[in-house]
Amino acid sequence: MAADPSRWPVRYTVVGLCFLASFICYIDRVNISVAAIAMKEAFGWTETTKGLVLSSFFIGYLSLQVISGWLANRFGGRRVLGFAVLWWSVLTLLTPAAAFVSLPMLVAARIALGMGEAATYPATYNLFGRWVPAVERSRAVTIIVSGIPLGTLFALTTTGWIVARYGWPAVFHAFGVLGFLWALLWYRNVTDEPAAHRRISAAELALLPPPQSASTRRGEPIPWRMLLSKPAVGALVFNHFCSNWALYVLLAWLPSYFRSAHGVSIASAGLYAAAPWLTMFLVSNFAGWLADAMLRRGVSTTRVRKLMQTIGLMGPALFLILARDADSANVAMALMCGALGTLAFTWAGYGPNHLDIAPRYADVLMGITNTFGTIPGVIGVAVTGWLVDVTGTYSTAFVLSAAVSVAGTVVWLAFATGERIID
Repeated sequence: MAADPSRWPVRYTVVGLCFLASFICYIDRVNISVAAIAMKEAFGWTETTKGLVLSSFFIGYLSLQVISGWLANRFGGRRVLGFAVLWWSVLTLLTPAAAFVSLPMLVAARIALGMGEAATYPATYNLFGRWVPAVERSRAVTIIVSGIPLGTLFALTTTGWIVARYGWPAVFHAFGVLGFLWALLWYRNVTDEPAAHRRISAAELALLPPPQSASTRRGEPIPWRMLLSKPAVGALVFNHFCSNWALYVLLAWLPSYFRSAHGVSIASAGLYAAAPWLTMFLVSNFAGWLADAMLRRGVSTTRVRKLMQTIGLMGPALFLILARDADSANVAMALMCGALGTLAFTWAGYGPNHLDIAPRYADVLMGITNTFGTIPGVIGVAVTGWLVDVTGTYSTAFVLSAAVSVAGTVVWLAFATGERIID
């Protein structure tokens, strides 16, 4: 991002704190994946019960996506995201207590945590519509979304150590506190309107979107019919779904894949699975930089978004097909690094496209697309497990994931645009 020579740009702080919110969102979401191993032993759960606990999060997460977007559009992203982080941090802290009370109480706590985390990206997009210039949107979006692989990597590598040293409840207590520390920085350093910020310079303010095009006209109804009738919005919804199919499948099954397909130990499976997530984090930020560099050189927004999304979907399709014939854990790890690394390009494709086509309603649009983008977390993960049970290998599941990616590419190339379609 172009620096303001007089001072540290305030928009960098806003983007950085949104990244930290995304990071905390994912560590609070993923920590139970490891802690549940110890919780299963402590409470005598079956695998079915553990699956119920792990999947209950998505009920809450799905249910409030669109509502969170509307709330951010109506009341501003600062207020909504700040409340959401505090809400889910409280639920994270209360998770052990809920588990000790009863299984239904634990499931309810996980659903409530998902409801809080639903606001993360709609509220962030509301702020980006106000705080991020058009030629910086790719980097801003990839920065905050890179909190997904980094948060996943952090949770996977630290939760086991905390459980072994301090017990599984300590995981939720340690991670839950982080949201309150974040809130202290958030409310001190972020405003909804850039012009209202006490430290913003006139030079930086001149770079930002005009208030009349980026700010919400409070009380004005959301143009739902117009949003949902545009082919470009349909392409965006479908591509969020397709992009997240591979993401959620690999998030859920990567350690198991290394364990069962290549015979590595449980400890080694975690290490092999960590490398692809680190690759995704690094490549996502490169992809954002590359997309914005192309925009600054005059390449059309439509061409940039189509190129990024095509690389981001066809790359994983190729690497997952090749992974069927991987003959060693090291080869498989390299291919999975390629799959998740190229998938990160979608975050510079469909990711900023909400802000391209409907900047004033990007929050609501993100709520809509992320509702469909969460569905693979339920059906994609379940179908993958069923295919592995039926076939005895991951080959068919990888082919299905590749087919979903190809379908997304075709729709994106046919209907996506980088031009504003709703003022």
